[in-house]
Amino acid sequence: MPLTLPPSSIATAARSLTAAAASTAANSTTATAARRLSLIKRNLTPVPVAAAAKMTAAYTRKHRVTVIGSGNWGSAISKIVAENTKAHPTIFEPEIFMWVFEENYQLPSDHPKYDASKHSSPQKLTTLINDLHENVKYLPSITLPSNVVATPDIKAAVRDATILVFNVPHQFMGNICKQLEGAVLPYARAVSCIKGVEVSADGISLFSDYIGKRLGIYCGALSGANIANEVAAEKFSETTVAYDPPGHLTPLPEELPPVDHSVMKHLFHRPYFHVRVVNDVAGVSLGGALKNVIALAAGFVDGLGWGDNAKAAVMRVGLMEMQKFGRMFFQETCRAGTFTEESCGVADLITSCNGGRNHRCAMLSVREGKSIEEIEARVLNGQKLQGTSTAREVNQFLAQRGLEKEFPLMTGVYLILSGQAKVEDLPKMIEREENDK
Repeated sequence: MPLTLPPSSIATAARSLTAAAASTAANSTTATAARRLSLIKRNLTPVPVAAAAKMTAAYTRKHRVTVIGSGNWGSAISKIVAENTKAHPTIFEPEIFMWVFEENYQLPSDHPKYDASKHSSPQKLTTLINDLHENVKYLPSITLPSNVVATPDIKAAVRDATILVFNVPHQFMGNICKQLEGAVLPYARAVSCIKGVEVSADGISLFSDYIGKRLGIYCGALSGANIANEVAAEKFSETTVAYDPPGHLTPLPEELPPVDHSVMKHLFHRPYFHVRVVNDVAGVSLGGALKNVIALAAGFVDGLGWGDNAKAAVMRVGLMEMQKFGRMFFQETCRAGTFTEESCGVADLITSCNGGRNHRCAMLSVREGKSIEEIEARVLNGQKLQGTSTAREVNQFLAQRGLEKEFPLMTGVYLILSGQAKVEDLPKMIEREENDK
């Protein structure tokens, strides 16, 4: 392919080459130098003005982005995405849609924007979000960019969207995909921020794969040490985006920029939210799902007041089981190093075992002697734990294959949740024999 250089550089190179040719002619054959000069000049020919303009304005359409989900993490991701669509107007349409599961919410009278003439009775959550630019129920006190548009109509939200970001509790994905079948552009691309796995009679699958198969599109994954409130407050953190589309997808229209690693980074990276883009979708997805089970175990241990040594032991065993799960069931696609090198692995595990909602609810459950479901209902403001459902689903998958003993910590968490074991039994359950590997 010919090189493209500014005319001034070409002129300088041509003068230098002409001088070199003259020197060569004086010492050897003029013909050889002239031929070389002619060849190099052809490769240095500037791109015509019209062609250059076409290259810089090759894409006449921009990507439209929709976020499916509006909990605290969904709202935090919407904030990031909206900041970036506005910052990169040559790639994205600035306005983004955020799908909201509609509900009524009573704005507290001490809210800074409370207006008795409007807010004396419960209002639609979407109305409050769009009027106040704040998800007052799930992400209070955080201002959302004005280019975030909340809508309760999921089909309207995805209409014309070329990039979809899924961020809802995984137990709701079946119904959401059912509503979206036939409504999504065939060439759309997606990213799943969902932390869980889909278990069926056929086996276990990642939600990125589940979404892709149900909607007929490609879906990558985003996961990392990302406590939503801290991210939304723009406290520094990092995450991992996995994106590795196969070659047989419905192609994007030529008018749209290709959705590649660069576009993913432009969509999610912020000065306070650093992004690494990798290819290991299985590793990123499993890290986000399984660490929630381990976080429950860490919460149980903290609930008993056993201290940091005990929690470190639980985290070590948990990390080993996460890697083993990836090797055993996703051998062809999962990279073991993802669990130790990326934010979606050990970093997310550390954060979740110290400050995440699964850890907190498990800890309070033990301290107060109440079921984790009671704690969840009381402290999560209508949101759902992911670790409890994932623990049950993973155990179902392992039990069907007689492999529960291969994953003693994950199995132990399930037994505690189901009342078949006590938290005090954890050390015995995860103890290995000398010849265990």
